[in-house]
Amino acid sequence: VQLQASGGGLVQPGGSLRLSCAASGITVAYYAIGWFRQAPGKEREGVSCVTSSDGTTYYADSVKGRFTISRDNTKNTVYLQMNSLKPEDTAVYYCATDRHYNPCIEVLGGTSERYDYDYWGQGTQVTVSS
Repeated sequence: VQLQASGGGLVQPGGSLRLSCAASGITVAYYAIGWFRQAPGKEREGVSCVTSSDGTTYYADSVKGRFTISRDNTKNTVYLQMNSLKPEDTAVYYCATDRHYNPCIEVLGGTSERYDYDYWGQGTQVTVSS
């Protein structure tokens, strides 16, 4: 199983990026997929997730209204569209999933629900700076 995260880069405040999480070895439609981020010196934060059952999406309060998660089953890929980016969005972004644990639990519950997922993407750097 591999998750390939890509799409990061350097963008000015107010700009946009779209991250991709391309999966192989699993079918994303059957897994809840989460996006997480970690900035230097900070704890990991659950950013967004999409469920396997009905594709329900969830977001951390810090990104609600600015980020949109989506899933393309034909491409076996999950996306994170990030708009109105702020300097505080600067971090390494990871996608992750697990055979038995729903990453949406951490996205909604915060650090108290942190979990060691089975599968992680390699991370993609997002830097928001003028």
